[in-house]
Amino acid sequence: MQKVHQTGDVSLVPDVSVDLVVNTIEDCKKPVVAAVEGLALGGGLELAMGCHARIVAPKTQLGLPELTLGVIPGFGGTQRLPRLVGLSKAIEMMLSSKPITSEEGKKLGLVDVIVSSQELLKVSRQWALDIKEKHKPRMRSLHRTDKIGSLSEALKLLKAARQQAKKTAPNMPQHQACLDVIEEGVVHGGYHGVLKEAKVFKELVMSDTSKGLIHVFFAQRATSKVPNVTDIGLRPTQIKKVAVIGGGLMGSGIATALIMSNIYVVLKEINSEYLQKGIKTIEANVRGLVTRGKLTKDKSDKALSMLNGALDYSDFRDVDMVIEAVIESVPLKQKIFSEIEKVCPPHCILATNTSTIDLNIIGEKTSARDRIIGAHFFSPAHIMPLLEIVRTEKTSPQVILDLMTVGKSIKKVPVVVGNCTGFAVNRTFFPYSQGAHFLVNLGVDVFRIDKVIRNFGLPIGPFQLQDLAGYGVAVAVGKEFANAFPDRTFLSPLVGLLIKSGRNGKNNGKGYYIYEKGSKPNPDPSVMPIIEESRRLTNIMPNGKPINVTDREIVEMMLFPVVNEACRVLDEGVVVRASDLDIASVLGMSFPSYRGGIVFWADMVGPKHIYTSLKKWSQLYGNFYKPSRYLEERASKGMLLSAPASPTRSRM
Repeated sequence: MQKVHQTGDVSLVPDVSVDLVVNTIEDCKKPVVAAVEGLALGGGLELAMGCHARIVAPKTQLGLPELTLGVIPGFGGTQRLPRLVGLSKAIEMMLSSKPITSEEGKKLGLVDVIVSSQELLKVSRQWALDIKEKHKPRMRSLHRTDKIGSLSEALKLLKAARQQAKKTAPNMPQHQACLDVIEEGVVHGGYHGVLKEAKVFKELVMSDTSKGLIHVFFAQRATSKVPNVTDIGLRPTQIKKVAVIGGGLMGSGIATALIMSNIYVVLKEINSEYLQKGIKTIEANVRGLVTRGKLTKDKSDKALSMLNGALDYSDFRDVDMVIEAVIESVPLKQKIFSEIEKVCPPHCILATNTSTIDLNIIGEKTSARDRIIGAHFFSPAHIMPLLEIVRTEKTSPQVILDLMTVGKSIKKVPVVVGNCTGFAVNRTFFPYSQGAHFLVNLGVDVFRIDKVIRNFGLPIGPFQLQDLAGYGVAVAVGKEFANAFPDRTFLSPLVGLLIKSGRNGKNNGKGYYIYEKGSKPNPDPSVMPIIEESRRLTNIMPNGKPINVTDREIVEMMLFPVVNEACRVLDEGVVVRASDLDIASVLGMSFPSYRGGIVFWADMVGPKHIYTSLKKWSQLYGNFYKPSRYLEERASKGMLLSAPASPTRSRM
């Protein structure tokens, strides 16, 4: 599929479905039996369903996850699965992309018999002979109709599934296409369904959604290759015990992630009240996972037994790593680093969870510069999958490799980046909320902006996000970026005015939205006079009148400045490769995966269009929109933003 995307030649997709699965296997006079063990996800299961029987080892996983790649099952899966497990279950398996075990498959009729690994081949061979001797039936899945049910029932099920998919996957064409193909088989028979499936599969392979999702699939795998770290023969050191300093929202989330992967944690706080609060948060995190069925009671008890609290550094003598997770204050972080350098063993990794502050400033007062590294988790840390690993010019490759290894063991995707204000993710996205504020001060409705961004595919809009994070974060981060990049920062008075009027977002139930227990956040009309006051102060509306913009222009005026900053990040070599920024934007900022990540999306939109739009807006509204040199160069040469640069001043 990646080759098809690179060449644009869809004929590279082989006609396996009819040629092999129907003609050669299913319609063959000789019995064909599938012996299945381990994973049969996608093509493996489709091949097995084309056989006359399926003999499966215990705990095998069976599923059709193709929709996660923007396509549909292409070897007859849309037709055979409903005929083997029933329409309702088949729709659920395909649309959710979730596998089932062989044990469930046996109950549903997908599996004929479960036998031990040792017996698997012996029983399968015997089964084939039994079919030949007519001791066992020879089942051709495509011709079965007994589990489809009546036509009216089937059509009712499909209609309900369509409505559900419209809600849960509004921007993903593969869900509706999959249901169309299933319906074709129900109405006109399995063989017609298989033919339609092959045709639709080829159309979907060429869709932007499939290109985006397959790009993300490979981008995630590429992050584990870091030049001069993973390719120089180093072996990871085992990290058994980690100290976390600070039991607030981030510290408790990080501690939760570590203990759930069998790593001992010492949680340090400044007084027993804060310490108890931190421990309670961790217990609540773990119990929440039990309640949601993500963790067994035994595992949760074991995880919580790996946690100890501390009010001083006496337990730090044998830790392998410290992660500092206190508030974003430079003097406080510097003080902590000079203290832990004295008490921790000489091999101990000294990590900080800062989201914006330059690591060289944090480590200024220490001599262990080679052990200092950024471990930037995203909130909530025990759930969000990204770990941004920040290296300075002094950080040793061993320390980077060890933190990557810990990241993987706690089920995060580690992305290694260079050191600068905001690092790769927050730096790339700092113009996002600023662009939102720019639009509001130009007269665009706050709630319309949030809605447009949700329709584009982000889970929540920028203003609701600010409500959730609390306004203190917005102010602190805004200051960091204003100091680092004064030439392109837009300072909006709006957040300051909200705080002055006694609002603090979700924390006190009053922000742009009203938060009441048990109901969805609702727009708060009483915020309008505060917004009017902000517009009066900034005075950037042309002739004092609100601007007229389309929904598409709202998306572009917010995201093109983000692309512009991504260009600077690429130009300065802050990331190893452009796709690292794509996966970081998907996993850290919830940029829609089916759009392929921020740089991939920008390349699909076209660098030239982005450049001319930014140039136009910078003439109208000033420096915030001024195109970067890298963007201008790429647009004028007709190059993709993601194309590797000539090796210049990379920090990696």
